[in-house]
Amino acid sequence: MPAYNVAPYIGETLDSVFAQTFSDYEVIIVNDGSPDTVEFERVLGPYMGRLRYMKQSNLGAGAARNEGVRAARGEFIAFLDSDDLWLPNYLEEQLKFIRENNFDLVCADAMHFGDTPLAGKTYMEAYMPTAGDIGQLTFLGLLSDEQSLITSGILARRAHIIEVGLFDEGLRNSQDFDLWLRLVRYGIRSGYQRRLLLRYRSHKNSLSGDEINRAARQLRVYHKIESSFDLTPEERTVVSRMKKKIGALHEVELSKSYLSQGRFAEARAAVTKANSYQRSWKLRGVKLFLLVAPRLLRRMHAWRS
Repeated sequence: MPAYNVAPYIGETLDSVFAQTFSDYEVIIVNDGSPDTVEFERVLGPYMGRLRYMKQSNLGAGAARNEGVRAARGEFIAFLDSDDLWLPNYLEEQLKFIRENNFDLVCADAMHFGDTPLAGKTYMEAYMPTAGDIGQLTFLGLLSDEQSLITSGILARRAHIIEVGLFDEGLRNSQDFDLWLRLVRYGIRSGYQRRLLLRYRSHKNSLSGDEINRAARQLRVYHKIESSFDLTPEERTVVSRMKKKIGALHEVELSKSYLSQGRFAEARAAVTKANSYQRSWKLRGVKLFLLVAPRLLRRMHAWRS
């Protein structure tokens, strides 16, 4: 468990871990140079005898997870963000699923809760709506965004994570997506189940909450894939398509930000760039609106927001 600014949540998260029906596990928490360390350690106090606590300077969640993986002694690693919650049968059901299907990595489904419009929907409802109840993960499926994994729902063999080089610490975010791609490309058997086994918390300070930054992080991973993987023509086509899709999303979100600030010229430039990635009559209409009635568009956007 990497930890950064999670003092208000860590107690509830640890309670969910120590309520597991499967009991043969160790808990490793890595404090990633958190500014709330004093309060965080105060909350951790009652749990200290049941976990291993490590500290490092702020190097990012990937580096913190790597420290935990290297220190772990078990055959399997179960990742958990320090504000998410496992249901009591999480480990028992994940281990049963991985062994019955001879997988090396599995992902369970999660229920969104907290500060998100997705509250009350499951992760796979939102991001894998057409997937079956059980399935095998593929490189193309992950690459095309048809398959999506939640880190707190992952259980994987430790040896394979080490073999492919752990999380890329050069990627401050989206290192999890990069690692799943490398693991599946490496050939490990990977699957998912739509069984609801955890709760995924969203809040304003979460790393995944900023769509502009999220799109920028995803683009970095796709650029890395394009330059470092020996891709087939089909895979290269998918990467190119995803770069255009995410690039357009990035520029659209930028344009919304500029519009709300009254920076109309920059909003127009962002919309123009988005349209160059993915041509759309709607984007052309927004660009025209920004030319002839930008203040009206700003008021409309503020009302919708």
